[in-house]
Amino acid sequence: MVRESQSGRPIEPVYGPQTLKDWDPAERLGSPGEYPYTRGVYPTMYTGRPWTMRQYAGFGTAAESNARYRQLIEHGTTGLSVAFDLPTQMGYDSDAPLAHGEVGKVGVAIDSVEDMRVLFDGIPLGEVSTSMTINAPAALLLLLYQLVAEEQGVSPARLSGTIQNDVLKEYIARGTYIFPPKPSLRLVSDIFRYCGAEIPRWNTISISGYHMAEAGATPAQEIAFTLANGIEYVRTAVAAGMAVDDFAPRLSFFFVARTTLLEEVAKFRAARRVWARVMREEFGARNPKSLMLRFHTQTAGVQLTAQQPEVNLVRVAVQALAAVFGGTQSLHTNAYDEAIALPTDKSARLALRTQQVLAHETDVTATVDPFAGSYAIEAMTDDLEEAITALMRQVEERGGAVAAIEQGFQKTEIERSAYRVAQETEAGERVVVGVNRFTIDEEEPYEPLRVDPAIEERQARRLAALRAERDGGAVSAALSRLARAAERREENVLYPMKEALRARATVGEVCDTLRGVWGAYVPSETF
Repeated sequence: MVRESQSGRPIEPVYGPQTLKDWDPAERLGSPGEYPYTRGVYPTMYTGRPWTMRQYAGFGTAAESNARYRQLIEHGTTGLSVAFDLPTQMGYDSDAPLAHGEVGKVGVAIDSVEDMRVLFDGIPLGEVSTSMTINAPAALLLLLYQLVAEEQGVSPARLSGTIQNDVLKEYIARGTYIFPPKPSLRLVSDIFRYCGAEIPRWNTISISGYHMAEAGATPAQEIAFTLANGIEYVRTAVAAGMAVDDFAPRLSFFFVARTTLLEEVAKFRAARRVWARVMREEFGARNPKSLMLRFHTQTAGVQLTAQQPEVNLVRVAVQALAAVFGGTQSLHTNAYDEAIALPTDKSARLALRTQQVLAHETDVTATVDPFAGSYAIEAMTDDLEEAITALMRQVEERGGAVAAIEQGFQKTEIERSAYRVAQETEAGERVVVGVNRFTIDEEEPYEPLRVDPAIEERQARRLAALRAERDGGAVSAALSRLARAAERREENVLYPMKEALRARATVGEVCDTLRGVWGAYVPSETF
């Protein structure tokens, strides 16, 4: 019986030369660091230095998250990755009625420059690389970061890191949107322009397939819909008057790594090849860095189980290996207890140690692209490339990513895939160790890390003190200037936004100002 991949493609029991008939290695593979980048975006890959070990963390207050960051750096993390709580992601202050019960729960609460200052206290921002998983209000968090760096005496030219800033996938799979798609895309292009002029080393967007995968997307859907969103962002920037080679080198991507190692390796190779071709053929990019699909990877949270959670250590190791064999530029490994609660200090350290074992105790970093020439991998890469381009074509036929989102195409396709996986798991056709096979009668007791519910009250007190101490007139004037800039398409809203934040306007106040001009997105239920 022929098995199927996660993307529904057949996996042959044996591969050989016949599976690569009329296959041109120069066209399909090239050399590492050269078009079409199938074998990796850099000539030496990990033989010079390993990937960036960027552990994702953030919970409770800024002070608690700061303590976790210091621990991660002490244990060998080479890049920080900040998780924000839901109110921050949705542009609400911690004392807003809609924030009740969610403050500090899935990430750190950031209400103003005061919180950002505490979050990075004692961390030299000119020396670390920081990734921030923030989308609709990405501009605000970037500017708060810049303001804190300036207080440290760090020039913006020295700042390096990434903001996720991928709002299109929020409409497809995640739901933490604020504004409608058109003003959201305008904000993205304003960020591109601002960083080009002010923070040149910053990666202005991390176009994300991870959340689609967590919602149930197959590997082919994950790549196809992510690259379609990437095309929309590039078109938006070009339409705003930017030259593609001026901003495309700072684009980056974010993908999942599942336990299906072979298909994941093929997925990453196919993604690089498709993106290089799109950038060269559709957009006429000439800078080689514009053609490179550079990406961060996170192991698959959706595949972690609360049952027999220690088994997740094995899953995460396999997933991390898939990411490394696939040529990732940075990696976050999930902690084994994340299906239960926030990771403990011990489980977070073990997750990091997983990467360190791969980097320093195995030989996977000794040679560039160890899977090149594998009949199975090359055939699976070709299969995935075909599936990816077919899905991208369907998006284009619907008018592009935004139009397809408005028609519910991507969301419907992902939900259909998720339903199929749920049915297969329930029927036992898809084995999940510890869940539908190899179960035990009684789980061992586990004491999870819990967020103190009093955090919400403490954040509210901080906000009340901030509003009492600041110059209210200066804040009102700055927010009025921001509103006028938002009304005029030719103005870049990040400049007046920065001044409002410097005057100690809150995240909620800035987002409410923009909601007043641009409105709030209400999803259609017509599909």
